[in-house]
Amino acid sequence: MKQTSNGALSGGATASKGFTLIEILVVMAIIAMLAVMVAPNLFRQQAGAMRDVALTEISTLEAALDIYRLDVGEYPDSLEGLMENDTDRASWNGPYLRRAVPTDPWDNDYVYESNGREFTLLSYGADGMSGGEEDDADIGL
Repeated sequence: MKQTSNGALSGGATASKGFTLIEILVVMAIIAMLAVMVAPNLFRQQAGAMRDVALTEISTLEAALDIYRLDVGEYPDSLEGLMENDTDRASWNGPYLRRAVPTDPWDNDYVYESNGREFTLLSYGADGMSGGEEDDADIGL
């Protein structure tokens, strides 16, 4: 068989151009299997990253609270005390944060309780409720 000038084969056979339906289906099946294997790992990494962000923000807030205590002599009643002088004391040397008090990565307020001498600060995690496991677990230092 000879190839003619327009690319067709002489002798009754024609050149095949493109993919068959079976080849396309096999490629799509392989891509789908890869997506099924990779997607859960990506979601786990995203959840871990959000926990890391919460821990970093809690650490930053705790440092600001400690500086507030050094200046004023006790911890504030709320986290808003880091941004505005709610004590009317001259020793307040704030604001103690560069920006407004952040919310956790799931857009919930951090849970802060203080009796003036000590405090607890945590995030309730993805579900926004106390307790929970895995992604819904409470986060604190």
